[in-house]
Amino acid sequence: MDLMNQHFLWASCLWGAVAGGYCIYGWRQKETIPLIGGVAMTAASFFFAALPMTLICVAILVAVHWLLRQGY
Repeated sequence: MDLMNQHFLWASCLWGAVAGGYCIYGWRQKETIPLIGGVAMTAASFFFAALPMTLICVAILVAVHWLLRQGY
């Protein structure tokens, strides 16, 4: 299985940009949950193929949103 195809590159670009936004937001606002979510999404964009990467990143987005709504 070749990981370097157009689907991987597009998914990695998309989720890497979202992860970068979460990292910058978490760093500047001193919020731990978005910062950790951004780092986890960055790691997912390096180590997984396109479909698992997308599923993992969506799960991380939902988890970050849920944790912030819970007051963490």
